[in-house]
Amino acid sequence: MPTALAAIVDDFQALSEPERLQLLLEFSQGLPELPERLRDHPELLEQVVECQSPLFLTIETEEVGPATEVRLFFKAPAEAPTTRGFAGVLHEGLDGLTAEEILSVPDDMPELLGLTRAITPLRMRGMTAMLGRIKRKVAAASAAGS
Repeated sequence: MPTALAAIVDDFQALSEPERLQLLLEFSQGLPELPERLRDHPELLEQVVECQSPLFLTIETEEVGPATEVRLFFKAPAEAPTTRGFAGVLHEGLDGLTAEEILSVPDDMPELLGLTRAITPLRMRGMTAMLGRIKRKVAAASAAGS
């Protein structure tokens, strides 16, 4: 698992359940707004329909020296703190990494946050779907770039 994401998982695992929910709320508040170029073009974002709240995402790749970095962008309403929180976790843990690093994230990573008893199974499925969608988009972008 990438270092930044592993550190976030460790932070969640070190807390009690109520504290984990509070940390998820903090991640929801830290989710960056969309850049203007995407704000004005919602057709460039893809909805993750498995999420209970409307969540849209896209990725962009950026050449940085010899590596290709993946940039993540999310749009989720402020009144959906659980969805925004998990998007915030993925943004902080994965944004700027290489495709290989993102593709190495275990599919069950959302369960490692220790929220399965505090959050409904439907919301957990949405979190897993969000990660899966990112990984599929990264894999497709990598294949197109090769």
